[in-house]
Amino acid sequence: MNIFAIFEARVRDALESLTRAGQLPAGLDLSRVVVEPPRDPSHGDLATNAALVLAKEARANPKVLGEALAAELRTDPRIVEASVAGPGFINLRLDPAVFHDVVRAVLADPEGFARAKLPGGKVNIEYVSANPTGPMHVGHGRGAVFGDALANLLVAAGRDVTREYYINDAGAQVDVLARSAFLRYREALGEDVGPIPEGLYPGDYLKPVGEALAREHGGALAAKPEADWLPLVRETAIALMMDMIRGDLAAIGIHHDVFFSERTLHGDGPGSVSALLADLRARGLVYEGRLPPPKGQVPEDWEDREQTLFRTQEFGDDTDRPLLKSDGSYTYFASDIAYHRDKFLRGATDMIDVLGADHGGYVKRMQAAVKAVTDGEASLDVKLCQLVRLLRAGEPVKMSKRAGEFVTLREVIDEVGRDAIRFMMLYRKNDATLDFDLAKVVEQSKDNPVFYVQYAHARCHSVFRQAREAMPDEDLSAQALAQADLSLLADLGEREMMRLVAQIPRVLESAAVAHEPHRIAFHLYEVASSLHSFWNKGKDLPQLRFVNPTDRKSTRARLALVEAVRGVLASGLAILGVTAPSEMR
Repeated sequence: MNIFAIFEARVRDALESLTRAGQLPAGLDLSRVVVEPPRDPSHGDLATNAALVLAKEARANPKVLGEALAAELRTDPRIVEASVAGPGFINLRLDPAVFHDVVRAVLADPEGFARAKLPGGKVNIEYVSANPTGPMHVGHGRGAVFGDALANLLVAAGRDVTREYYINDAGAQVDVLARSAFLRYREALGEDVGPIPEGLYPGDYLKPVGEALAREHGGALAAKPEADWLPLVRETAIALMMDMIRGDLAAIGIHHDVFFSERTLHGDGPGSVSALLADLRARGLVYEGRLPPPKGQVPEDWEDREQTLFRTQEFGDDTDRPLLKSDGSYTYFASDIAYHRDKFLRGATDMIDVLGADHGGYVKRMQAAVKAVTDGEASLDVKLCQLVRLLRAGEPVKMSKRAGEFVTLREVIDEVGRDAIRFMMLYRKNDATLDFDLAKVVEQSKDNPVFYVQYAHARCHSVFRQAREAMPDEDLSAQALAQADLSLLADLGEREMMRLVAQIPRVLESAAVAHEPHRIAFHLYEVASSLHSFWNKGKDLPQLRFVNPTDRKSTRARLALVEAVRGVLASGLAILGVTAPSEMR
């Protein structure tokens, strides 16, 4: 039950009535008309910008139009007050029965209440895609959590979602991985390999790979030339690294539907780079030409030469882009285009890439490429995740002994748990730098959002345990509570809880459209805060306590509200991938 959608439809009906009455011209563009919460809750329950955004097209004074629209809306018995404010906003105050219906709707279907049905085709979300050259670090964890929560959010919004991981297993970095693993293999055979040479991966995480190679091959590989052992070692190292990465992801509650190998792009299939180039040539989107030098400082590897270029400028890019290197091999960009074209061939019309902040220069060119290779039938949204500064009591955390260069995600999971990581990674917008303090995220205080929200859910369960103990003969099922007299919920704190519960369908829908799961985390904190505030109020005012055996009617009404709050918290936490505990100690 989305009251914002319900009353937006009512506003549109009112506008049509004004049109039929000749007070508005026909054919107005209503696409910008919205109904939303007012900035100041004291102004009402809902607000609409209809008069403000239509006044110019209607050649009307926005305030005069607002008064006419408000008068039409006052004829609705569900609207007890409609007032025009400022340059034409209309604030609406609803009959409390509307919010009582919201509570009953949550009780009837708590999970379904926080759902939507957005239109659109298949969505492909690619996230993590860390090189298979070592364990995941905390920065990877932010993109992983963001991508996973976004996938959950879009599923809750009714979209068909595929979660995908792109394995970078065709570049020079995997040859470096193989040589690093081969060194650990020799070490496992008892050889003193000395310090790890510069240019190889130094972390201890490759020791198990070397030991596995030694168990399987004994000393046979050591006698072979590099050309013979490199492919074999590379295959084993990639497989074991991906096993480790999958384990790290599972520890934080993340599972992908598809693990896509970059190497498959270099075959002969319909999704290959060669098929891409053939398609682009046939459509006249590739030509031989020269590029001007980049603006600013020219990179050392820039070459002024004739090369194969893709006409990405025609699709919104800043410049055309090369597809072949000077040695005739494909550029990374060519592989990336082929990969996104393959996603489209697999049915994805909405693509989302979750990348690190250092990929900002990648966005416009890939959006242009997707537009070109799909004839505009698919879109690409790139979400950039900023850096994570890992702290402990305000001080930077030292590097990991195991990884050698960074703190691994698994170490952080083991220290603070997956719930703290997931919630705190989502309690800040993805494109803002995140300070993650290991000491603060385990504090049991209002300043720790994950504790505060989970504690609110546990408090709801605690209220029901108290009620069952105080009134063992009372039917406290959701079905029974839905019959309670909710008109008794007259306190401002109770109305605030109902108002926030009613907002969750709109928050979910807007978060899904904007691809911003942090909006869910923010709203859950507000819901939790309203519950805790009313609980504290009841400590000073016994008549406002959630459980009062001497006033069972009020108790049943408040328990219905508590159950609605619990349902919203549980649904929202599920979208974030965070557990909703029934008890906390």
